[in-house]
Formats: sequence, C-alpha cells, structure tokens
Amino acid sequence: MKSSLTIRNADVVLPGNVKRTDVSVINGVINAIGSEIPEVGEVIDAEGLFLIPGIIDPQVHFREPGADHKEDLHSGSCAAAAGGVTSFLDMPNNNPPVTTIKRMAEKKQLAAEKSVVNYGFFIGATPDNLEELNAVENVCGIKIFMGASTGDLLVDDPDILESIFANGKKLIAVHAEDESILQENRKLMKGINDVRVHSRIRDESAALSATKLAVRLSLKYLRRLHILHLTTEEECDFLRTLPREHHISTEVCPQHLVLTSPECYEHLGTKAQMNPPIRSKRHTVALWQALKDGIIDCIATDHAPHTLAEKKQPYGKSPSGMPGVETSLALMLDRVNRDLCTLPEVVYWMSESPAKLYKMHGKGRIEVGQDADLALIDMSLKKKVTNGKLNTRVNWSPFDGMELQGWPVRTIVNGQSVFLNGEINKSVRGKEICFAS
Repeated sequence: MKSSLTIRNADVVLPGNVKRTDVSVINGVINAIGSEIPEVGEVIDAEGLFLIPGIIDPQVHFREPGADHKEDLHSGSCAAAAGGVTSFLDMPNNNPPVTTIKRMAEKKQLAAEKSVVNYGFFIGATPDNLEELNAVENVCGIKIFMGASTGDLLVDDPDILESIFANGKKLIAVHAEDESILQENRKLMKGINDVRVHSRIRDESAALSATKLAVRLSLKYLRRLHILHLTTEEECDFLRTLPREHHISTEVCPQHLVLTSPECYEHLGTKAQMNPPIRSKRHTVALWQALKDGIIDCIATDHAPHTLAEKKQPYGKSPSGMPGVETSLALMLDRVNRDLCTLPEVVYWMSESPAKLYKMHGKGRIEVGQDADLALIDMSLKKKVTNGKLNTRVNWSPFDGMELQGWPVRTIVNGQSVFLNGEINKSVRGKEICFAS
C-alpha cells in the first residue's frame, strides 16, 4: 500500500508521555500504536530516534502569487518538509492579495498542484470585503493588518475593525501594530537610515496599543482572536490580566526568542529587519516566560523570504521579513538540548497547540485515527545552518553559521516520506487541511 508503513523502536512523543513503541500507518492514517503490532508496508527501524507529530507552522508567506522569485508554494513547501513541517498556514498578502472567494479558490488549486506538504490559507481583510470574508469556505481565519507591512493590505480604521469583529464567526488573526503610532514615529525618525532605528519606529507602544484594541473588540463581541508574532514584555503583562474565560490566543516566532537587538542589527544589518521587529533582551526573557506559562500558545515562523539582493538595500528601501520555516524545529530542538525547554513542550507548542487553536481535523497528535503526519528527529545530530544549502528559494537564513543540535531526519506527510537523507521527494503532494467551523 502506497501510504502504509511501520515505524519500529522509536521513542514516540505521545499525548501525555514519551514511550518506546511502534507505530503503523495504513492509507495515510495512524492505524495502531504498540510493541506487538503487525508490520504493514515499508518497515522503518527508528532505533535512537524520536517520533513526533509533524510540525504545523501557522504563519508563513510563500509569496505565490505575485513574487515567485522569492518563494512559491512548491519551494516553500520543500523548505517546510526539510524542517520537519508537515502543514502550513499561508498568509494572503500576495499580488493580487487573496481577499475574495475566487482568488482563494485559485490559490488552493495552485497548492494542490505544487505543495509537498499539507496547506491551509487565511483570507485577507480589506475595508470593504466583509461579505467575502464571511462567505469563503474552509479557511483557517481572517487576517487583519492593523499596521502596514509587506503588501497592500491595511485595515486601521477603528470603525471598520469593529464592523469585522461584530459580523461573522471566523477566527480573526491580527498583525497588531498601531498604524498612527508607526506614522508618527516615522516622522520623528525621518532622515535616519540606520537599520537600528527600525525597532524604535515600530516600538513597544505601537504593538501594545493595537493588541489592546483587538482584545477589547474580541471581548466585546466574543469573537475568536489570535494575536500574531507577539514581541513585547508589555503585551505579555497585559495578556496576563485577561479574564479567565476568553477567546484569545497568541504566538511567538523563534527569531524573537533567539535574536536580540541591537546585536542582531550589528551582525546582520537589514537581514534582521522584520515586522514587528527584533527587540532587546528583556523582551526575549519575557516571551520565553510567557511561553512556558501558557500565556503564549504556540510557535510560528512568519517565514517571509526576500532575496539577498533585496535585503542588502539600504534601510528605508530594504523590505522587512526573513525566512524561517526550514530552521524553526532545529532551533527549538537545540534549546531542548540546552535545557531551556523539553521535547514534549516543543511538540505541544509547534504541533498540538496550532492544530487545536485552528480546529484542524486529524492533525497535531500521534493517536490512532489521526493523519500520519510525522517527523523522525535525531536529538544528537549537530549541523550548521549554511547559506546556499537550503531549500527555500532565497537560500539564506539569519542563522547562517549557527550550529544546532537536534534535526529532523525524515518527514512523513499522510504516510509518505517527503524528506529523507537530506533529499525531498518532490512527487509527493500534500492535502488541504480541513478546519472545523
């Protein structure tokens, strides 16, 4: 059977515990878990490896349509597979932006033809597409850019924001930066072309102001809200004050846990430029604590690739964003090896929690009946991240030269091996993720 296999002798990260056991897969679905299960299909001896549910990256920008020279759904999904990522949620700030039912259908068709892992999509909010937002089917949520970022989508009028929150039931995910504060800061910093000013323009107050507004609207209308890429201690402290019963979740990116300002700008220059920005160490410490405490619910990469030529332009012309889908799991496994977190915590933050937050059918856990989206990882394997040896089309990483311990060695999507021994099986195709309404 094409998508059937048996994995023997792995240390399996199950819900609630880690156990040395075997797992069998039939027709792309986990069929049995146990030490005496019969063999089916290909037999994999995973002695010395951990088996985890495939990573779910709930925020990527794979640039298709409109900017295929940076990334497309095939190259981005190959990078995902190489990083142990079996499912992704892609953002709508394309060219043209994905803001209608028709454009969503076209993007889903592209993914069906090109993606080697599973896929889901956000639809983008504009000031005048509320009917489309509510009518589109099987999307993970509505994306609102409260502050201007890469692309043409911006909804910063409080009345329009309130109308979107008040009408409809879909999850709303926000890029929470206050556009009026950003504009005022740009005026104050006008003429300064040093990239280190980036985190002053997009300062803590801009993030906190937008987050507070989105939370107020979520609480007022009992609307499911997800705050994307949290970056500040102030936001973490504010979220701790919310009533026990609320409809709000949030995420953090590995780069905001690992990189700090101003050091990142001195080392990387405009390659470290992203929105919201890399911040000082006090924020990194607060984000780690909020993640451990459950204030932050999951990890996402905000994989936003630009070519090195584009990124090497002077500040003011260089675009914001950095690639990350290929290195996110390894970065976190390296932190496990440094005793900063545990493997079950990483699995929860990067697989189980995203599946739960977005109500994905069959994803996020190793259980009988779940989809066989899996990753085998070698916690002892040491490798350097190296520009020019990556699967993302832009072929660079802000973590170039960093040695990490703990890497995926095989990625399985719906029972089929899509990444093995450093190679991508480009004939595999993922499936559209099903989201419960």
